[in-house]
Order: sequence, then C-alpha cells, then structure tokens
Amino acid sequence: MVDKDDLRSQLRDAFEGADYPVNSPMDLVPALPNGPATTFESGDVSFTAMELNAQAGGNQSFPYDSVENLVGDIMDGLEEEGYLD
Repeated sequence: MVDKDDLRSQLRDAFEGADYPVNSPMDLVPALPNGPATTFESGDVSFTAMELNAQAGGNQSFPYDSVENLVGDIMDGLEEEGYLD
C-alpha cells in the first residue's frame, strides 16, 4: 500500500531545490539528486523521475511557481492513473 504522505514528502524534497518558476520538466532535472534516475518509492510503487513524468505528466500544467503546486498535480496524476489505490 502506498503511503501518500511519504510519497508527497519525497517529491517535495526532490523538487523544492528547483529554480522556480519552472517552465518544463527539464527545468526540474538539475534539482534532482540523481537526475532523471532519481527514484521515488512507497509501498509497492516505485518510479524514477523519468517514469513519473511519463506516467503522471498529463496532469502537469507548466509553468509552476511553487513546489507545492507541482507536487499536487503530480499526486493528482498518479491518483487518476490508479497508482495510488
């Protein structure tokens, strides 16, 4: 089972160092500790940043002025795609 709060915290920690506003997913890469290979895990769910963009990217609406708005849209996308059930 996915711990949504833990996953949200991991995403926030990874993306909070980006230079906001961010205009595209590529603007987020420099903030990630392992670049696109940065992994987010909770329960039986695991995504690299690259996979995350492919799986939940449809809900993202760039530009983002804050990490909270970005992470909220990522979480909404994962929820809609059925990854957080």
